[in-house]
Amino acid sequence: MSSLILYGLYNCSATILERNITFLLMLNRSELLNTLQNALDSSPEQKVLRDAFLDCFSNYQERPFDLSWWQKLFWSLIFAAMLLVATCGNVIVIWIVLAHRRMRTVTNYFLVNLSTADLMMSLLNCVFNFIFLLNSNWPFGVVYCTINNFVAHVTVASSVLTLVFISFDRYMAIMRPLQHHMSRRRTVIIVLLIWVISSTLAVPCLLYSTTESRRYSNGKTRISCYLVWPDGSYLHSRIEYFYNIVFLSVTYLVPMTIMAICYTLMGRKLWGSKSIGELTYYQKKSIKSKRKVVKMFIIIVVIFAICWLPYQGFFIFVYHHSHFAETSYIQHVYLSFYWLAMSNAMVNPIIYYWMNNRFRVYFQLIMCKRTDCANSPTQEFIKYQRSDVIPYNSGRLKSTSIRWKHNMAETQMQNLRIRSISINDHKQDTTVV
Repeated sequence: MSSLILYGLYNCSATILERNITFLLMLNRSELLNTLQNALDSSPEQKVLRDAFLDCFSNYQERPFDLSWWQKLFWSLIFAAMLLVATCGNVIVIWIVLAHRRMRTVTNYFLVNLSTADLMMSLLNCVFNFIFLLNSNWPFGVVYCTINNFVAHVTVASSVLTLVFISFDRYMAIMRPLQHHMSRRRTVIIVLLIWVISSTLAVPCLLYSTTESRRYSNGKTRISCYLVWPDGSYLHSRIEYFYNIVFLSVTYLVPMTIMAICYTLMGRKLWGSKSIGELTYYQKKSIKSKRKVVKMFIIIVVIFAICWLPYQGFFIFVYHHSHFAETSYIQHVYLSFYWLAMSNAMVNPIIYYWMNNRFRVYFQLIMCKRTDCANSPTQEFIKYQRSDVIPYNSGRLKSTSIRWKHNMAETQMQNLRIRSISINDHKQDTTVV
């Protein structure tokens, strides 16, 4: 600690404690900090005194968390790549489901809700939050500080609750198919309920979000966007600590437990049980299709758990180890955890493309419109699958499908004629013999 900062620590402590600085100079730094902390904890005006101390102490220190240009460039590139993939991928997923009738299934409606939450997180929260984390400064005002915090909590809760309802829907379809009656109307009601619950969890962000400006000894200022709770600010509020525990439980621990149980039971049903007698072709095909869908959602849930665990646990850890928040590398640690959490929005569309045939075909259709792939295997595959994939609301594509079916019918008739001729020829040859 530099001599200027050390002098500021003793001088500001003397002002707050209303003690003679000569007496405080007899204490070492650890003893002084303990004395100051005990005085603040026992004071009825704890928040006022803490803010006064921070305002005083900031005049003796340089502006913290100021990254070099090459570090900012590095983080900007990897965040820009992630945001580009997440935005484009989720927009395409929403378009595929809403613009094509055959894709409007109950499960796909939940996927649209998941993509909507991911898209909101990418555009309304991640971009602004990244600028704040990169520069350690919030230039967007107190109103958008409130909106930013609210959107962050709402979208996280909405994403995980959507995954829970998807797992429950798949559970009913596989384990109790006779009781599975998930209509589109009920699906819409569930989606609305998800957003109501998510918004309720995020209400504290609307009540306690604020900004604060501090000026430092080198003449630089720093504006922070954070939550000020009734009993104190970040790292000093027990209400915030308990809120983080509740939010972690509702949006991570409990949902992960429920989904783990559901997918374990579904896995035992689809891969572990043996049916009596030989299965028909359609039964084998149905089981194979269900396995593929369940496998896709298991991967989605596992990746969600991996992406969000470090970020969710970060705030709990820092509350118990507050000195960790003052280290020189804390900004890089937080940016890493934040990038990992936000990358979940990028991964989901990639999983749909990888593990779902219909989503893959539509993705390839969009890609082939932008590039010349007329002779590629992908285009040939799409050409022969048009009657099953192309939406009903396109007159041109309808006529293409009809012509394709007409050509197939003509081909079958031609094959029958050839077969008839060959049989007659065979009969004639036999007669001759």
